[in-house]
Amino acid sequence: MTALLLIDIQQGLQEMEFYGTERSNPNAEANCQKILNVFREKKWPIFHVQHCSTNPASPLHPSKAGNDFHPLVKPLENEPIIQKNVNSAFIGTDLETRLKSRDISNLVIVGLTTEHCISTSVRMAANLGFKVTLISDATAAFDKIGVDGKRLGADIIHNAALANLKDEFAQVTNTTTLLKELID
Repeated sequence: MTALLLIDIQQGLQEMEFYGTERSNPNAEANCQKILNVFREKKWPIFHVQHCSTNPASPLHPSKAGNDFHPLVKPLENEPIIQKNVNSAFIGTDLETRLKSRDISNLVIVGLTTEHCISTSVRMAANLGFKVTLISDATAAFDKIGVDGKRLGADIIHNAALANLKDEFAQVTNTTTLLKELID
């Protein structure tokens, strides 16, 4: 069985000044919504992961409005929410137990950010034995300052993170290809 895992698609990740100067994939949330809608129509398992930062300055701290889910993917009452406070959706949560109790062995993963919580959760899911499909245009990254002090653009960070996950930890595809496979 396949489940959709939506990771950290929260209002706070719209706050550019906290995370970087640019972000890749401005349509990532809209693509997440398209995929979510198909899973809802088919009544397939859906899990929302919410990052609850322990850093009071973070837009994702539970005391801040940024902790709320992005309106395009707001969970329905019957859709489980997994709250975490580290990069992995599996550390300190019951996600693995919930998935295995429902005989879920395949995961479609979308969300934010490619270089942090997506990468960590994809690697861990694969190491736990799940078959992972990662949707490249339903994820996004922020620019970073490298160890040499030079800025690395958001697209470079995003593509490097995907390249590191591709084939070893996940099959990487895009929204159009996934939706064609799910609907056919």
